[in-house]
Amino acid sequence: MKLLPYGPRAVLVEFETLEQVMSASAAWTVAEWPAVTDVVPAARTVLVVHDGTFDSGLLAAPDADAPMPVGPLVTLDVTYDGADLQWVADQCGWTVEEVVRRHSAVEYTVAFCGFMPGFPYLVGLPSELHLPRRSTPRERVPAGAVAIAAGFTGVYPCESPGGWHLLGTTSAVMWSDDRDPPALLAPGTRVRFVPR
Repeated sequence: MKLLPYGPRAVLVEFETLEQVMSASAAWTVAEWPAVTDVVPAARTVLVVHDGTFDSGLLAAPDADAPMPVGPLVTLDVTYDGADLQWVADQCGWTVEEVVRRHSAVEYTVAFCGFMPGFPYLVGLPSELHLPRRSTPRERVPAGAVAIAAGFTGVYPCESPGGWHLLGTTSAVMWSDDRDPPALLAPGTRVRFVPR
């Protein structure tokens, strides 16, 4: 764990693994330090934003044996009809039905959000589905697209370019300015995909 100053009101903490990031982020979020205004996890870092009075000495690495807090469970209905579904099946040597079965059989956890507001990086993808990003990104991926790449599942909150493999779509709204918090899937949230 390495602490890096990030301006007068933030500390960037670097870790070696995503698991360490998730553990620290969860522990520091529930600590509810009065001076801390936000805890923002990423792939290998956690940004701790504060009011300028925070003692960064409080940022100890969480106990590796401590249980992770269990976040709320969100269920997303998915129409598995994505443009890359057959390609993914071919890469795995499976049928399309087997890809759908395996992708929807596990519970995921939001590790962090990024790329755009409300885009969740979900861990828990079966290792057989760990495929690299597309060699050429698409110019347009539809809002609600459920996609996989490099060990993650993600859901596109709005239409955008993207290089992940599209498995299907959900009608769930990933980001809404009228909701508090705006992101449907915040870090720590557990997610189940249900084929429809």
